[in-house]
Amino acid sequence: MVKKTDEEKSSKKEKKSSKKDDIPNWVTDEIQNAKFEKPEELKRAGYILEIYDSDNKIDAQLYDPVEDGRHIVTLDLPKKIKTSDLEKGVVYEFIFDQHKAPLSKKVSEFLQKEKEIDMNAIYQFDLKSMELLDVGSSESSDEDLEE
Repeated sequence: MVKKTDEEKSSKKEKKSSKKDDIPNWVTDEIQNAKFEKPEELKRAGYILEIYDSDNKIDAQLYDPVEDGRHIVTLDLPKKIKTSDLEKGVVYEFIFDQHKAPLSKKVSEFLQKEKEIDMNAIYQFDLKSMELLDVGSSESSDEDLEE
């Protein structure tokens, strides 16, 4: 009988675990080729959590959720908005297009059963415009203290 080395044992374990983590081609194909419906324009107030200069995107925390219940979304920025002009943590009103691509029942059920991911559509958010809101600024609270 030939004993297996530790390296052979661990590579066999890796193959098993990577197989379990694999998503079948039919699922990835549908997700990658999802057809987006006509976009819906949304207006939400919130603030910037993270700015991704290289990707020209931001993560925004919204006070009111989008259709799937999320409060945090990644917004693709238009060319006219420069990431250097943005500030984290200040309140903005975001106007953006929500693009939705529904997934088939078969894919949704696979993701739920095999991956414990509750997802029946893919969303993409394209920022159209944003406006800085003057919500309870520190200047007005300073003036109130002086009176």
